[in-house]
Amino acid sequence: MAGLRNESEQEPLLGDTPGSREWDILETEEHYKSRWRSIRILYLTMFLSSVGFSIVMMSIWPYLQKIDPTADTSFLGWVIASYSLGQMVASPIFGLWSNYRPRKEALIVSILISVAANCLYAYLHIPASHNKYYMLVARGLLGIGAASTDEAQVPQGNIDQVAVVAINVLFFVALFIFALFETIITPLTMDMYAWTQEQAVLYNGIILAALGVEAVVIFLGVKLLSKKIGERAILLGGLIVVWVGFFILLPWGNQFPKIQWEDLHNNSIPNTTFGEIIIGLWKSPMEDDNERPTGCSIEQAWCLYTPVIHLAQFLTSVVLIGLGYPVCNLMSYTLYSKILGPKPQGVYMGWLTASGSGARILGPMFISQVYAHWGPRWAFSLVCGIIVLTITLLGVVYKRLIALSVRYGRIQE
Repeated sequence: MAGLRNESEQEPLLGDTPGSREWDILETEEHYKSRWRSIRILYLTMFLSSVGFSIVMMSIWPYLQKIDPTADTSFLGWVIASYSLGQMVASPIFGLWSNYRPRKEALIVSILISVAANCLYAYLHIPASHNKYYMLVARGLLGIGAASTDEAQVPQGNIDQVAVVAINVLFFVALFIFALFETIITPLTMDMYAWTQEQAVLYNGIILAALGVEAVVIFLGVKLLSKKIGERAILLGGLIVVWVGFFILLPWGNQFPKIQWEDLHNNSIPNTTFGEIIIGLWKSPMEDDNERPTGCSIEQAWCLYTPVIHLAQFLTSVVLIGLGYPVCNLMSYTLYSKILGPKPQGVYMGWLTASGSGARILGPMFISQVYAHWGPRWAFSLVCGIIVLTITLLGVVYKRLIALSVRYGRIQE
């Protein structure tokens, strides 16, 4: 039975510091089975949660436009950021709650909040006005409902705090980049390729599904590769790949996107017959959506002078970003866990969660504002600059990103 276990699953839980009695193996066979049963349940929970998140993510922009035509890409950034803001605020509260009360209480409350938020999100089209603000509230409540998994525990000593802060920054940048990418992908493709709302949701959903498959393959391959070259080198390589992806995404050439010219209407009352009015009322919403103008909106001045991002250029960039992001994400978690060592990591993991939530707040806000006012050239150029600074930070702290056991001479690096 033991011979069939995965190598990673055979790693025991260790005690406090080298030389102490607690450094010996503490885990029994019963504890081992219980621990991995819980981990596998968490795998399934995170999988289902990610599936739901991805489905909603691709449809937010078309849904927002449909329920409230006054919403623009700037407000889209706030809507997406509200989820992580709710999560960041609620995580410490649920963590403290779990410390002093049974954990199932916090879990049940978070589930009820999530159900209520999803019901509100499903019926956002019903209110007569201010629908975009109801969406803002719904997304914030969803973030609060997703915060119950964070638990606050007592931190440990003997940890390189510089390495801890550095990994938090690296993790922040990784999630910041992907958050802004998944935020802007739908408006970008609708502007560049004159896709309708339905086409944007369908095609981008297929793209993200393909990226999910790519990520699974990468996770399997990275485990083998990390044994040969180490996690730090893989993290550096992931950042470089992401930088190349965004650099390719920069607009070049002399071809420009199709301009979306809004219809001009005067204030006079049109001569419409009663029959035409009835026919208009009976037209299906799908027909109305198909008649909406497509292309890069004339309200965005940059559409007139910014070259189009070719589809092949876009798809190449997507593949590279989809390759680099999961590597950066996984290696950040791996290095962080090793730096902290075998003691309970609740507080430190809470910081990492807060860092990721902050990234998901600022990323959508950043990209929506810069994209709306200055276009993709400025937006992606700034992203490239941020990645360069992050690579520089990684180079500075590279030698400090080592496991606690290596730092104290328990294991050779």
